[in-house]
Amino acid sequence: MKTIWRLLSYLKPYPGWLLLSNLSMVGLVLMSFAIPWLTRYVIDMAIIDEQWHLLLPLSLGIVGAGLMHGLLFFVRRYSSAIIGQLVIFDLRNQLYRHLHDLPFSFYDRSQTGEIMSRVTQDVETMRRFLAFGLVNLVRSLLMSIGIMTFLLFINWRLTLVVLVTVPPLLLTIRAFATQVRPMYRRVQEELASLTAVLQENIAGLRVIRSFAREEHEIEKFESKHRDYLVQNLGAIRRWSFFFPLMNMITAMGTVMILWYGGRQVIAGEMTLGWLVAFNQYLALLLGPLRMLGWLVNLTERASASATRVFELLDTRSDIIESPAALHLDAPRGHVKFEGVWFSYRDTGDPVLTDVSFESNPGETIALLGATGSGKSTVINLIPRFYDPDRGRVLLDGHDLRDLTIESVRRSVGLVMQETFLFSAPIAENIAYGRRDASREDIEAAAKSAQIHDLIRELPNGYDTVVGERGVGLSGGQKQRVAIARALLLNPPILILDDSTSSVDAETEHLIQEALERVMRGRTSFIIAQRLSSVRSADQIMVLDRGRVVQRGTHSELIRTPGIYREIHQIQSAESSDLTEEVFERAREKALGSRRNREEV
Repeated sequence: MKTIWRLLSYLKPYPGWLLLSNLSMVGLVLMSFAIPWLTRYVIDMAIIDEQWHLLLPLSLGIVGAGLMHGLLFFVRRYSSAIIGQLVIFDLRNQLYRHLHDLPFSFYDRSQTGEIMSRVTQDVETMRRFLAFGLVNLVRSLLMSIGIMTFLLFINWRLTLVVLVTVPPLLLTIRAFATQVRPMYRRVQEELASLTAVLQENIAGLRVIRSFAREEHEIEKFESKHRDYLVQNLGAIRRWSFFFPLMNMITAMGTVMILWYGGRQVIAGEMTLGWLVAFNQYLALLLGPLRMLGWLVNLTERASASATRVFELLDTRSDIIESPAALHLDAPRGHVKFEGVWFSYRDTGDPVLTDVSFESNPGETIALLGATGSGKSTVINLIPRFYDPDRGRVLLDGHDLRDLTIESVRRSVGLVMQETFLFSAPIAENIAYGRRDASREDIEAAAKSAQIHDLIRELPNGYDTVVGERGVGLSGGQKQRVAIARALLLNPPILILDDSTSSVDAETEHLIQEALERVMRGRTSFIIAQRLSSVRSADQIMVLDRGRVVQRGTHSELIRTPGIYREIHQIQSAESSDLTEEVFERAREKALGSRRNREEV
């Protein structure tokens, strides 16, 4: 009940629609009881007792009550459905905004399909409860108890005959449901489109945050969501029109019991007016009874779905921006790590242990190490995707936790090892971080990334639409588009996470030449699998099991006994990449050489 009450709290912004729904429901119940009651007086008094002056006003009263019943049913159904749509529209937008606020540590331990299920299926279950289940649950309970008590009081033997009509009525309702089901086909198509946008944005969340494009993606999502809302409202109007027909079909089943009530009328045990009224009350009873079990089930499902949704909303980010955070307008790119320790929540084991280094503006820092050595963690701490457990990461002398998240991330151009492109023209992908970029700026960035000539050969050039995740481009082509995207942002800090791993040697050489030009004046961090990519770096840091075990220039490190020199010798002899096996061999040789020196 606590979860249901929390769900009902989302009704507060719509008191007008809520009042209209409740008033129409009360009026609907009253009109439902009024028609059989007036019918009884028409038969017993106007017809049987021959009080003809009552026939016309009572008949007009029945007609008026019937018209009012139909109108109130439409209003109640339409208003409650509108409430459900508006509440879920707000809730789903709140969920989507909240997903952009959650830290990467949440996504590290969550499955995309699970998140999608909560935002789509669970929210849809909640909508059905608010739009249909809640009001009908209250109405069905009240009408079922009231009418059953009333009918048993009138004639308990005749009431038992009601049960005979239930099975055929259920079959009739099921057949009708198959006819109205196609109405929601277009609604599901819009939902599929909405889900596609959601999935793409969750998969590309690192790119979105790297370029501080959260608001743009939120606006795009809300636009698609509004299209889905419009289609739903159209389906609601059709459903509200056809649903009263189900009551007419239900009423036809009461004919089966007329023979028993007729015998009682003939025997003088019951008036004809009461028999007709009884049949009408019976029709009112069967509808709520058939709904009651389904509504209880819907309520339980809605409660379970709401629990999952609220659990997601209650998840708090551990990347919190201070209210007094400083906006860094013109960062220089001075990065410093001071005694940084870090561990991921799912393992608890330290990934970085007392890491300290400093990079001056314009320097190039290369990170080498085996898988799990902490290279990616270091570069993920720079744009503040995570916060260190101990120690500090500073940008231009400021702790990242004292700066606005947007200014930090706009200072960093990031090219990840796993490249993500959106289903959009190539020009739009390149200009993702700078929506005001001209075509000349886009082409200049593409030329620097050695991708311009290839784009021009495509059918539509820069207007060629790439598929989801860059389908249609090779791995190396996607990486060069990502490099162009980062270069167009013109950030003071550039991070290249093994950005040349998917290209051949010739393309790597071309990209390296371009990167050497664009990295001038920028603080650049490079993760590479080939020492040829890091020879010219101002600092080369070798990480091993979360610690910086060597640091220096290429010429300094090849003269110093250690892992780097062993890697250089292995790669020079074998032309191999820095795989796990190569790093382990280099470590073992370095340890063996050190033991020999110690023995000597």
